[in-house]
Amino acid sequence: MSRAPRARASALSLLAALLLAGCAGREQAPPAVANDVDLERYLGTWYEIASYPARFQRGCSRTQAHYARREDGTLLVRNECRRDGELATIEGTAWVADEDPAKLRVRFFWPFSAPYWILALDPDYRWALVGTPDRRYLWVLARTPALEEETFRAIVDRAAGRGFDPARLVRTEQEATSPSR
Repeated sequence: MSRAPRARASALSLLAALLLAGCAGREQAPPAVANDVDLERYLGTWYEIASYPARFQRGCSRTQAHYARREDGTLLVRNECRRDGELATIEGTAWVADEDPAKLRVRFFWPFSAPYWILALDPDYRWALVGTPDRRYLWVLARTPALEEETFRAIVDRAAGRGFDPARLVRTEQEATSPSR
């Protein structure tokens, strides 16, 4: 190989390496999670206040998640919503991942599971910010069907601080009654 093609090949290799390094440098680290999560206090019913639109929730309103402890130590997860006026439910199992109770894995269909990270949590467990480490999914949850606007805005600011795009959040239509009623 003559000197010019070698130089061109070296230059292209260097350019490719720089491009790859630039792409790798743009990757965000996973978001921080809530500290000191007590899963026993997390159990119970949570209302979805807002979320990133997801195909598996298309057409849902009055969305709730119910968590209960199973005998084997895992969590029963039952999600429900109203779709076309009918109650739609799905049950799954959650377990602690990485020995951190803020980092759960949830499985609705074997063998597939997905991360479910508790990113922020009210000290009195009145609201929770939950998402995935790749920032593809995000949920704002509360123990009641509505949050004060100031509280909601503060939660959205926390999401933004963890690298989530607040503009993607869509409010969930809720009513004061349970979807199962």
